[in-house]
Amino acid sequence: MARLIVGLGNPGEEYARTRHNAGFMVVDTLAENLGVPYWREEAGARLGIVRVGDDDFLLAKPQTYMNRSGGAVKRLLERYEVPLSRLVVVHDDLDLPEAVVRVKRGGGHGGHNGLRSLIESLGTGDFVRVRLGIGRPPGRQDPADYVLEPMRGDVAERIEGAVPHAAAAVMHVIERGVEDAMREFNGV
Repeated sequence: MARLIVGLGNPGEEYARTRHNAGFMVVDTLAENLGVPYWREEAGARLGIVRVGDDDFLLAKPQTYMNRSGGAVKRLLERYEVPLSRLVVVHDDLDLPEAVVRVKRGGGHGGHNGLRSLIESLGTGDFVRVRLGIGRPPGRQDPADYVLEPMRGDVAERIEGAVPHAAAAVMHVIERGVEDAMREFNGV
């Protein structure tokens, strides 16, 4: 049976090293670790498929921009007959300090446009999320500008340094279950 792991982000080189592309960074790391042989365009996403044990892992990066990513995810779930219980979404999170990784099942969108699109397209927020903290913008900076500005220096080092930890959280969810992953990564 297939598992769908979706990293949220924005396509294009100009967004590659932005906070909002943390999900793409984690999925790229997973693809490298799992040996995804190639990427293809399918259902509005870049899709890499690799067999791990008895499961096909579908690693997806929607190419429809963050605020419209739900349609691509819904099409992939339907095309590959993946139940919501086997969906893991990886995304940046303003409400977590920089480089903190947390696992969560269900919930709302919390103002995150990618999650909003997913919830609207899927009709539910009941899926597993691996959240990579990017912290709050300084002062009165607009959060939209903050998440889309290129990361540099110490910020880039901290957030990019947490990407392997977030990838490990995804694998922990898959191998040992969401509750165990929440105990391990959330300290609960």
